[in-house]
Amino acid sequence: MSDASKGLRLHNTLTRSKQDFVPIDPRNVRMYVCGPTVYDFAHIGNARPVIVFDVLFRLLRHVYGEAHVTYVRNITDVDDKINARALRDFGGEIASGALSLNEAIRRVTEKTADQFHRDVAALGCLEPTFEPRATDFVEPRADGKADMITLIQSLIERGHAYVAAGEVLFDTASMPDYGELSKRNLDEQQAGARVAVDAHKKSSGDFVLWKLSSPEEPGWKSPWGRGRPGWHIECSAMSAAYLGEVFDIHGGGLDLIFPHHENEIAQSRCAHGTEAMARVWMHNGFLQVEGQKMSKSLGNFYSINALLETRTFGGREWPGEVLRLAMLMTHYREPIDFSVRKLEEAENTLRKWKRAADLATSPAASLPAEVLDALSDDLATYAAFQVLTRLAGEAGDDNEAASWLKASLLFLGFDVASATVDEDNISRAIADRLALIAAKNWAAADRIRDDLLAQGVQLKDGKDPATGERVTTWEVKR
Repeated sequence: MSDASKGLRLHNTLTRSKQDFVPIDPRNVRMYVCGPTVYDFAHIGNARPVIVFDVLFRLLRHVYGEAHVTYVRNITDVDDKINARALRDFGGEIASGALSLNEAIRRVTEKTADQFHRDVAALGCLEPTFEPRATDFVEPRADGKADMITLIQSLIERGHAYVAAGEVLFDTASMPDYGELSKRNLDEQQAGARVAVDAHKKSSGDFVLWKLSSPEEPGWKSPWGRGRPGWHIECSAMSAAYLGEVFDIHGGGLDLIFPHHENEIAQSRCAHGTEAMARVWMHNGFLQVEGQKMSKSLGNFYSINALLETRTFGGREWPGEVLRLAMLMTHYREPIDFSVRKLEEAENTLRKWKRAADLATSPAASLPAEVLDALSDDLATYAAFQVLTRLAGEAGDDNEAASWLKASLLFLGFDVASATVDEDNISRAIADRLALIAAKNWAAADRIRDDLLAQGVQLKDGKDPATGERVTTWEVKR
C-alpha cells in the first residue's frame, strides 16, 4: 500500500451531484460549518455534523497540509430561545435588579458552550481553526472584520432590503435566482425561523435581517433602532469575517438547507455582489432514535452529555469514541437510526480493531491508499471501515497490517492507546463489585461490570464448588 490517493470528490447540494473538489486557493482551503445555538446542551443530532465535518477537516489537512486549511464553526449566542432560558433560570435575579438580562444570557451561553466543548472533545473532534460567537459580530469591529450591521446597511444600499414596521427585511424578489439551493420557487417559500408573515412585508417569503428589541430583550444600537439580528445574517457575517466573500465549502445538517442556508446565500451574494457564497454545499442526513424522530414529547430526546455520562440510553454510559464510530458507520448523507444495537455493534467493532492495532508497536508513517480513496469519494466512511476490518483480520500474521490499522484509527480520531489489560485493576474492580453485591447495591455493581465490558473485559459469575461462595472470573473479548 502507498499513501497516494485519488482526487477528492464531494457531493454538492447546490448541483445535486458529486464533483471533483477544486479549491479556490490550494494554499488556503476554507470551510464553514454551522455550529450550535447554545441555549441548552447539544443533542445527539447536533453531534452528527460535528463528527462528519471533523473527518472532512482531517482529510483536507492531510491532502493540502495542516497550515493550508481554515475551518470555522460558529456559536450562536443570540436567540429568542436563549432569552427565554435566561428568564427561566435567572428571572428572580433579573426582576430584583441583581442581574441584567444580558448578564443572565451570558451565564446561560457560557455554561452550555463550555459543555458543548467538553462533549465534542469526548467525541474525538479536533478544535476548529476559529470559533466565533455571534454576539461579537453584531456591531462594526475595530479590526475591520465583517459584521452584521454593516452587511445589512450594504443590502439596503444595494436595493435588496427595506425597513418596515421597525424591522429590516430582505427583499426576496430582488434576487432573480433566490431558491437555487433548495430548488424552491418564490411562490413556494414559507416563512422561516424568526419570521412572521405580516402585512408590512412585500412578500411572504421576505425574512428578517434586524428586529427591534423591547426593554426586556437584549439589543444593540443600530441605524434602525435598538434591536437584534435575524438568525441568518449571523453566519453571513462570521463566515465573511474569517473566510472572505467567497469560500470553498459550507456544511451543516439537511434541515438547514431551507430557510437558513438559502437565506445565507441570498444575503451574502447580494451584499457583496458575488455569484456565490460557497462553491460546495454539503449536508448530512437526519437522525432518528430507535426508529422514531427524536422528540421530547416521545421521551427519546438525548443530549450528547446524557449518553456520555448518564445511564439514560440502554441503561449504561457510552464512550465518546463509540458514539463517533456509530455516527460514521452510516454514510453522512443517509438518514441514521441511532439505537442501542448500533452502539453495541460499534463498540464490538472498535474493540476488535483496537486489539488488532495493539499488535503493532507504532503506527505506519502513512495511510493506506484504500482508506484515503474511500474517504476521498465523498467521505465514504463505511468503505474505509471495510478496509479496517480486513486489516484487523490480517494483523495477527502481519505486523504491517496492524501498523496500517493503527495509523488509520489515529487519522479517523480514535484513541489507540495500548489495549493491554491491567490485571491488578481488574482484580480490584471485581473485589469492589463483590462487596457491592454483598451490600445489595445492585446498580453500582452493574456499573462496574458494564465499565469492564466497555474495556473488553467480560465477567462470569459462578459458585465455588467447595464453599458455595460467589466467585467471579474474567476473560478478554476480542
